[in-house]
Amino acid sequence: MYEVIFQFEDGQQVKISAQEGANLLELARSANVAIDAPCSGNGSCGKCRVKLVSGTVNAMPTSHISDEDLADGWRLACGSTVCGDVTVLVPDIASAYQSRMKTADLSSGEEIAIFEKLMADVTAAGVDFSNEFTTVELQMDAPSLDDTMPDNERITWALEAALGVEHVEIPFDCMLHLAHRLREDHFHVFASGLRKGNTFRLMDVHAKEMPMCAVAIDIGTTTVSAVLMDLKTGKLLAKASSGNGQIRYGADVINRIIEQGKPGGRAKLQKAIVDETLNPILKALCRSAGVAKERILRMCVASNTTMNHLLLGVEADWVRMEPYIPSFFRWQGLKAADLRLYAHGDADVVLSPNIGSYVGGDITAGALASLLWDKDEFTLFIDLGTNGELVFGNRDFMMSCACSAGPAFEGGDISCGMRATDGAIEAITIDKDTMEPTLSIVGEPGQKVVGLCGSGIIDLISELYRCGIISAKGQFVREGQRVRRDEHGTGRYVLAFENESATGREISLNEVDIDSFIRAKGAIFSAIDTMLSSLDMDVSVLEHVLVAGGIGSGINMKNAVNIGMLPDIPLEKFAYIGNSSLAGAYAMALSTHAEEKTYELAANMTYLELSTNPGYMDNFVAACFIPHTNGSLFPSSHQEV
Repeated sequence: MYEVIFQFEDGQQVKISAQEGANLLELARSANVAIDAPCSGNGSCGKCRVKLVSGTVNAMPTSHISDEDLADGWRLACGSTVCGDVTVLVPDIASAYQSRMKTADLSSGEEIAIFEKLMADVTAAGVDFSNEFTTVELQMDAPSLDDTMPDNERITWALEAALGVEHVEIPFDCMLHLAHRLREDHFHVFASGLRKGNTFRLMDVHAKEMPMCAVAIDIGTTTVSAVLMDLKTGKLLAKASSGNGQIRYGADVINRIIEQGKPGGRAKLQKAIVDETLNPILKALCRSAGVAKERILRMCVASNTTMNHLLLGVEADWVRMEPYIPSFFRWQGLKAADLRLYAHGDADVVLSPNIGSYVGGDITAGALASLLWDKDEFTLFIDLGTNGELVFGNRDFMMSCACSAGPAFEGGDISCGMRATDGAIEAITIDKDTMEPTLSIVGEPGQKVVGLCGSGIIDLISELYRCGIISAKGQFVREGQRVRRDEHGTGRYVLAFENESATGREISLNEVDIDSFIRAKGAIFSAIDTMLSSLDMDVSVLEHVLVAGGIGSGINMKNAVNIGMLPDIPLEKFAYIGNSSLAGAYAMALSTHAEEKTYELAANMTYLELSTNPGYMDNFVAACFIPHTNGSLFPSSHQEV
């Protein structure tokens, strides 16, 4: 056995024993060391770079590591195996996705304002924000030799009298502490629970009235966001977010489905989301609000179909295999204790219902918050993330579909790509004459460039095309200081030279990267085009385009239209609506009516499976140009000459 030490930039270390031939990335995963690996370790993304501090490893040759970097000790963790004692440096950027990712998590005043407007609009549309949780004060006679009624009957009789119910349920978790609580407080207590018709389910007993709380959670493929709120007033008490711990098993749902199908895979993926992601978030929420976990009496989760399966530890293989049948669309009766969540063990965990294999509860929750179902005008709702999910319709009908945009919007498949963490370029303009860029970078003032995130990629490709630096095929057609070519003639645009970047390496976008992104944006537009065509419509019918999701917050809509990703309609018809999935989950957690309305939306939404649609591939191929092979679809998109 050999000793493998993972060393971090802050000086901390994680040590693990390993056999000869053990894969370095798999060892990191088993030791809970966060190393970003969007391709799940197949060697295609080049993001899992580590640096040898001492010792050596057997490393597969890769184009992602230059000869200079190789000599300097850099290796890909996924392509390296143990052959002796070794210490490797895990660079800070490799784990930044887990704690410093920029997300649509209500962390800014702008996001909160968007969230509050969505909730006000949902209320105005007739959704009743009320629930059946209640707290009642009870004064009971203490038992004596003359009054030997057991504790459960004593509190049952008191609750029936106080609430006028016919039945009282006392869950096991509550029964465990009942005797102590009653005697500690001299049989004068406040009882909290849920009333359903003539039945009251007791959940907690306290000496004084305590807040009853609920948590809404949006589990994205890349990021997870949550809010804690008061069940009776709806007031936001705390908010938190982090990267999804499953990221190290792949950036997209397909890679994670493959991973969960391996021996022990389901347990690993479930542990990554429950123990490493959700429970730390829930603990942070409770700590921030100053409430005990037992006060979380209800939870609502909005996530895509695959994330739902991985959260529950349910086999997900059939989600990706024709005829694409998931284990469930809707699952009720789930409790926090079933998933070992940091909350009251008997708290209901409500899952926003799925619609299809690739349109899940995050979209039904988002559709609720978008109010598409309450509009007369035709509206397109787009949730942009690792996958692109769409809903089109109005109050009369709704159709949904999903397209695999791949990891490009999150920086995957892009040589300088990264998620929206410190050092990511999030916005760009280019001077047409000098070809010099002006960059907006995530992080503190003075932060140096590390790479390029999704919104920055959209801006850069739009600007390169506008300035005539690249052609409609994404090939470089102008030369200059910022445009360089390798020994094979492949062009690239330099965003930061070696002395300007945080990594000491050149940060540039090449023609292969542009081709990858063109396919990603083509998937989005062709999905829109195919869905509308299936209804004998085109983009001219659209009155509203509502863009949601973390990537949507940073998108320059004009640039997204310019490259042919979004339809060429008046820009005033576009609106960013924030994290609509989290907003919908919030509504469902607080409102019985909102929960029922979401089930109704899911049941009445038509699901279009693009992979089996005969016209989708033709539309996709046509969309893989800037902006499109059919120029009449994008009359406002042009190059400056």
